[in-house]
Parts: sequence; structure tokens; C-alpha cells
Amino acid sequence: MDINLARTFLMVAETGSFIDAAHRLNITQSTVSARIKGLEDLLGRPVFERSKSGADLTAAGEQFHKHALALVRVWQRAQLEVSLSDQHRDHIAIGAPATLWHGVLLKTISMLRSEAPDIAVSATAALPDVLTQRLIEGTLDLAVMYRPIQPPGHTVEHLFDEEFVLVTSGRAGQRKGNTDYVFINWGPDFQQDHAAAYPELIKPGLSLDLGSMPLEYVLANELSAYFPMRLVKSYLSRGRLKQPKRARRFVYPVYLVYPEARDEEAYEPILDRLRRECGRYASD
Repeated sequence: MDINLARTFLMVAETGSFIDAAHRLNITQSTVSARIKGLEDLLGRPVFERSKSGADLTAAGEQFHKHALALVRVWQRAQLEVSLSDQHRDHIAIGAPATLWHGVLLKTISMLRSEAPDIAVSATAALPDVLTQRLIEGTLDLAVMYRPIQPPGHTVEHLFDEEFVLVTSGRAGQRKGNTDYVFINWGPDFQQDHAAAYPELIKPGLSLDLGSMPLEYVLANELSAYFPMRLVKSYLSRGRLKQPKRARRFVYPVYLVYPEARDEEAYEPILDRLRRECGRYASD
């Protein structure tokens, strides 16, 4: 069976729409329809019930879903294992938003390379919806995310709670207004909560979608912005940054997402390392 049939099926199942699946897969709607028809011809049963509101899984579609996940993962694993060098016995693909790589995951990867040098590692920084899509497709083995939507066939494990705080490099230690405030996009949950807390800053003078990189910019230009506490804690203790009084704090749980059915010999070293490293933030 063409593996693209299974990937397309999974995307339609996730989005509930042939149109949305086509957009996510960067193909035409007619291609999505043709692939689903080809799959249904192979199975001899319809897998979706079409309606004006979208596409819902039939009983046969529900049964096939777990097998589609397995097919995609097996194919992806086969591609990776065939391409591994003689120096590596396995490969792990890890994904997370850019801010969680800074200070958390990069350190974990460095330690893992020392502890398990025979496991090849590839890293991806992406938004949560992309990470979820890749987990479903089987092109990611595990992901670390804020408030994930649990993909079918995956375990979601809480690691720690990330606190975002308002800091300023200005002399007065307080935010003056729109002109000296930098909005940093920490994801859809933060955007929504920030808009509710600061309606006057819905249209900020400067908006950045660069993860933790704007920190140096804020430090150099007497500006204010929200950052994860773990990134600014040392600057606050040295007095390079200050926290304005009565500013809102936002807290988002961070989760580890990985397949329920997995090769424990390959997964457990990195899962254990992530738990240990993130445990430091949970206890801070």
C-alpha cells in the first residue's frame, strides 16, 4: 500500500476536513479525495462519512486508524534505520517550540550524546500544530510542548510548569506603555491570555516571533517584554532586569509526548534524561 494513503487518511481524521487536510499536506483537495477513495477501494469499506460540515470516521475508519498510525511509524522507522551509519544503532527525532530548546532540550541532547553516543538524534523547532502533525505522521518520535492536544496512540506526560513574567531593562523598573513594550509571540495560549490581560497592547509597536532571541535586544534597549522565568532568572538576580510591580504572570504546563508503542531501548535513555533535566525546573 502507498504510505501516502495512510498519511492522508490520518490528516483528514485529525482535521475533520478534506479541504483542511489538503492545506496541511500542501496538495490539492482532489488529490486528497483520490487517495481516500483509493484507500477505501483497498479496504473495501468507507472510512469517512462525508457531510457539509466535514468528514467523520466511520466504524471501519475508527478500526483502521490505529493501523494507519502503525504503518506510518514502521515506514518512517525503516527509512531511518536503513540510512543509519554503522556507528549508530538507532535514531530519535525530537521536536519542540524554539523557546523550549533554549536552556532545556539542547542541554538534554548534549548529555544524551555523551551517555548514548550510538543513538543518532535529529532536532526540530516548530509550532505545536506542526509538531502534532509530525507525531501523527510518525516523522517525529517525541515532542515537548505547552498544552498539547493528545495525538491518538501517544502518551502525554507532564514535565514542569513554565512561568512567563514581565521584565524590563528600563531604569525605572516599570513598563511605560506601547512605545517601550515588545510583544513576543510565545504561542496561541499566550496570545489569548495576553490580549485579555492587556487589551491596550493588542496592537504593539513591535511584535517578534523569534522565541528567546529578543532577550538581548530587550537588554540593550531599555524595553519590556514577557519571557520564561528560567531564561531571565539570572538577569533578575544580577539587577540587569527588573520586574514591574503588579504585572500579570502566565503559567503553562509543559508536556512530553511520545508513542505508547515504542522501542524502549531507544526511547528510555532520552525520556529519563528529559525527566531529570526538567525536574530541576519543577523544583525551582
